[in-house]
Amino acid sequence: MLNLLDLGPDQLTECVRSLGYPDYRAGQLRKWLYSDIRGFGDMTDLPSALREHLEAEAWRGVPEAAREQKDADGSVKALWAYPGGDKAESVLMRYKHGVSACLSTQVGCKMGCAFCASARGGFVRDLTGGEIMGQYLGMRLLAGERVGRVVLMGTGEPLDNFDNVLFFLKSLRDGAGISMRHVSVSTCGLPDGIIRLARSGFPVTLSVSLHAPDDLTRSGLMPVGKRHPISEVLAACGEYFRVTGRRVSYEYILIDGVNDGGSQARALARLLRGGPAHVNLITCNPVDGAAFAPSARADTFKKLLEREGVTVTARRRLGLGIDAACGQLRRSDI
Repeated sequence: MLNLLDLGPDQLTECVRSLGYPDYRAGQLRKWLYSDIRGFGDMTDLPSALREHLEAEAWRGVPEAAREQKDADGSVKALWAYPGGDKAESVLMRYKHGVSACLSTQVGCKMGCAFCASARGGFVRDLTGGEIMGQYLGMRLLAGERVGRVVLMGTGEPLDNFDNVLFFLKSLRDGAGISMRHVSVSTCGLPDGIIRLARSGFPVTLSVSLHAPDDLTRSGLMPVGKRHPISEVLAACGEYFRVTGRRVSYEYILIDGVNDGGSQARALARLLRGGPAHVNLITCNPVDGAAFAPSARADTFKKLLEREGVTVTARRRLGLGIDAACGQLRRSDI
């Protein structure tokens, strides 16, 4: 069935025109697609015959929530069921500055990071741009309020699904009216994808999973490190800043006895000091099959970085009670 959220403005116009309706109906339809409605019947300024045809032949693109879970901290996790049986999770997070949605970009993941649940069960397929947008609209319906920030940090590697992610970003900006300055795209460190994103015209916040200051430790945590050494990743990040003017955020999950030593903090500072960089320190969260523990040296690690002149934030831990914290999202309810 045709997912209308996978159609750009010109394609939507062609679709409406093929049904015998004037072009302006496509503009009306597009406005409804990005609004908080439940179905075609709510598109009250469209002719009933057009609505009936769309109901029979097309899908609005917002998936059904197969499961919803709410945490005591206000976070909400939804397991979305797509036609055909595939599932993906996303999370609603509430902060003082507003509501954010963490979305998945793939069903499963290829990257196999040792501390992350997303690759457990394997990779199935890319999500289309419309399917990613459907998650955002679904989370907005669950929130019942404006969701002004979006992070692509759920299941999957966004830059491994580049074209669909780019379509989503365009739809998010032009359809849902979200500024790219309120969007973060996370990557495990694919240099070619980082450079493509820099030149795409979508100046999002780039979040790069670093997690170690040396290639040996990083490769043990992240198989992608065997293909792309840290020097290559940092060079691509430098190009991202040069093109977009946006400071890169480096994610660093603190794992007890693995990457949280004082020498590692100082090595990380040497890599990033003096550049337009920001470090997000993340608490290691429990994942089935991963024998890692959260660091007991987080405060010391943070202070060492700050002493070396690196800008650091300790990320707030949200959604832990519903397995919705960093590294815990999966492709299904398995």
